Amino acid sequence: MRKNIKITAAVASAAALALGLSACGTDSDPASKSESGAKADTSKALVVAASPTPHADILNFVKKNLAEKEGLKLEVKEFTDYVLPNTATQNGQVDANFFQHKPYLDDFNAKNKTTIVPVVNVHLEPLGLYSKKIKDLKDIKAGQTIAVPNDTTNGGRALQLLAENGLITLKDGVGTSAKLSDITDKKGLEFKELEAATVPRALNDVDAAVINGNYALEAKLSPAKDSLALEKAEGNPYANFLAVKEGNEKDPRVEKLAKLLNSDEVKKFIDDTYQGSIVASFGAPAAS
Repeated sequence: MRKNIKITAAVASAAALALGLSACGTDSDPASKSESGAKADTSKALVVAASPTPHADILNFVKKNLAEKEGLKLEVKEFTDYVLPNTATQNGQVDANFFQHKPYLDDFNAKNKTTIVPVVNVHLEPLGLYSKKIKDLKDIKAGQTIAVPNDTTNGGRALQLLAENGLITLKDGVGTSAKLSDITDKKGLEFKELEAATVPRALNDVDAAVINGNYALEAKLSPAKDSLALEKAEGNPYANFLAVKEGNEKDPRVEKLAKLLNSDEVKKFIDDTYQGSIVASFGAPAAS
């Protein structure tokens, strides 16, 4: 099991310092300013917090194959939880992060009074139901236990997947904010809520588990081949994106990375590496 990377708080970079005087004319290099007016030091590496798989893998592909050509210095910091990447981005310990989808970010910002915003969509990780004891969805029976993520958005997303496959019934209209208390018919099933990163390790102790795509891959599970049920990609709101603290969207380094993450080379890397278990979701920038 990887240990969470602890990043020592550093002195805030020039990219995070407000200009002493307000701008009152044209700047010799306007593209080097963030929307908040902060001067970005483009000579420094862009430090990005990321989940190990597939986020850090994708970023490291960019770093090794594409970044130098664009004049981008890139540093990747791996995290194995869903909290520290946002707090580190908010307080300036890192410049950006790549690990989450919009429903999770909206919930995180509301609860923590943070101001993280999406920059560009990159890929979708379908949530799946897995088991080491059951070979077919129809073999899930009353009395069995299913593990689900305990964070608000992924927990609700997991319950929706179970409901769509006839394993439970939910109250009308609860959507992806569904909680265990919103189940109107458990059909005899029991549920165990766990932190998302630990769910794969519970597979031996439960009958089935709903696992996030990145954690499934880390556990050597193939969403496309091993899942009993899998989210549909079409119309899915859970695309993962590059994100920054509000005001830093126009940092030239961020713009370069956003362009590279939506390149043909990255799409080919995703397609070739993950064989449908991870799907590129390029297009318009993520909604803010």
